[in-house]
Amino acid sequence: MTQHNHLELWLALEREILARLDAGAGPGVARREQIAGLSGLELMQAMLRGELPHAPMARTLDFLLLEVESGRAVFQGQPGPQHFNPMGTVHGGWFATLLDSALGCAVHTLMPPGRAYTTAELSIKLVKALTPKVQRVRAEGRVLHCGRQLATAEARLVGPDGQLYAHASTTCLVFDLPAPLPAQ
Repeated sequence: MTQHNHLELWLALEREILARLDAGAGPGVARREQIAGLSGLELMQAMLRGELPHAPMARTLDFLLLEVESGRAVFQGQPGPQHFNPMGTVHGGWFATLLDSALGCAVHTLMPPGRAYTTAELSIKLVKALTPKVQRVRAEGRVLHCGRQLATAEARLVGPDGQLYAHASTTCLVFDLPAPLPAQ
């Protein structure tokens, strides 16, 4: 399959998911009662179906969640001029945010109800500049280990032709969510 064909498939999936998200709950943060009893994977799947709000930041930075499964999350992004540094290439912070999202959501898929995580360490290696010629990239995060207190994951950022632009790893702290306050 050619790079052009890969890009066309990527764009078709992006349009399908954006239509579902636009018709669904929209951007925002799910209320505690909306997610009570859901595992991280169930929450992420509901978000992808448009049943729960999706992160507003993703629209701001022109990327979106495409796929989730146990221990894996895939995001797709469109680097644009609004993401450029003064040298005319995509700022490293855009790489970092896209990769951190894929890493964190991959970990999130392994959280049972009542458990959560937070990023404790993020390491990113930028190996090739993103220029205006690159229309889309994908970040795929995969969990390496998920224990009671720590989770680790790795991610790769690639173009439709398979070109590697960056790779990253994370260590996340895993913890119990605090109990909700009783209704007054």
